[in-house]
Amino acid sequence: MKKVCFIILLLVFSCSENPEIYIKHLNGYWEIEEVTLENGIKKQYQFNETIDYISINDSLQGFRKKLKPGINDTYFTSDDAEKLIIKLENDSLNLYYSTPFSKWKETVLEASEMHLKVSNQNNTVYLYKRYTPIQLDID
Repeated sequence: MKKVCFIILLLVFSCSENPEIYIKHLNGYWEIEEVTLENGIKKQYQFNETIDYISINDSLQGFRKKLKPGINDTYFTSDDAEKLIIKLENDSLNLYYSTPFSKWKETVLEASEMHLKVSNQNNTVYLYKRYTPIQLDID
């Protein structure tokens, strides 16, 4: 019986997803789709005035910037950006942000080509979807 339990546990842990695979999906434009507070209350976002742009280099450093989307792949922004460092810690992928005014951490719960889910230190979970630019045909 102990051998069976050990084999089952081994299979479960060997099938667990390695958070390092999330890194390749982080770069790009993200739009908040849903926020879940620690008490379970959810807020849906049908429209966002701003989106997040994440840029990470090969040394796992980069930035996150707030943008206001325009039409036909145009964006409006300030020079402000949040410095970003990625660390793999205790089987988690953590994003460390810093500005001249604050520092904080978010943990990536999942990341794919189309979705990003992170949790902050208040146990608030943010679900993002990949942003699709507004395209207008002007002829």
